[in-house]
Amino acid sequence: MNFSLENSDNQRVALPSKYNVELFIKREDKIHPIISGNKYRKLKYNLIEAKKQDFKILLTFGGAFSNHIAAVAVAGNQYGIKTIGIIRGEELADKFNENPTLQLALSSGMQLKFVSRKDYRDKESEEFIERLKAEFGKFYLVPEGGTNDFAIKGCEEILNNNDKDFDYICCPVGTGGTISGLINCSQPRQQVLGFPALKGDFLKDNIIKFATKTNWKLIADYHFGGYAKINLELISFINEFKETQNIPLDPIYTGKMMYGIMDLIKKGFFPKGSKILVIHTGGLQGIEGMNLRLKEKKLPLID
Repeated sequence: MNFSLENSDNQRVALPSKYNVELFIKREDKIHPIISGNKYRKLKYNLIEAKKQDFKILLTFGGAFSNHIAAVAVAGNQYGIKTIGIIRGEELADKFNENPTLQLALSSGMQLKFVSRKDYRDKESEEFIERLKAEFGKFYLVPEGGTNDFAIKGCEEILNNNDKDFDYICCPVGTGGTISGLINCSQPRQQVLGFPALKGDFLKDNIIKFATKTNWKLIADYHFGGYAKINLELISFINEFKETQNIPLDPIYTGKMMYGIMDLIKKGFFPKGSKILVIHTGGLQGIEGMNLRLKEKKLPLID
């Protein structure tokens, strides 16, 4: 697969001098148009393991606009392995032509199976997995969001020697995999801050399972009401940030995180002289799907 790891550089964010902090974004979104950011990191060793064990099928789970579903589909296509996506919401079976993420997955060769939300909640049960094996045969299972031991190993490679001087490492949090990898490869003096994109305390337990250090904290004040929930203020912030910094943000993860970081800087959360590194986890393909929803509601679109 063709990935441009050299493009994952640390881009400075211009800030008024009065804040007296330095802010950089690691442009992991530039690694690949679709398999970017933490999607590449999480899939890297899972794909290697699937190939090593001679699996012919990769099966995973996701919602209607899942970055993970899109990335798995494209990666499978490029890596020469069949992919199956179990999609939450059987009502989508009649609407997938209107969904850019699912269209991308289909065009990349992914087979989609739509299940009820009730069945989807049981996706990790042994009974549900056995039913899938009976239907599709032997497959390599990648969890929803991609988080497992192999994903953590990949995310431990995000930081490099050029990042040792930063005081804070920030990232959005969905399933806890990316932040766990960052915690494990961070320096002892660094503080890792996670910005959950959804409500709930369960993320702490997920992170504790994989993290080997305690130098981390979740800041749960910027989820904007829950997963995939946005408002006019967030849309305006994302568009202005792109215009002024030339850095696109997605509305599900990086947009909320960046809004939170800028708000914390204004409030003096970070000590003067701090160097802050933000991890851009990609996911920009989700903008098109979000804009369809915004258009339906006659709200401004994300640039």
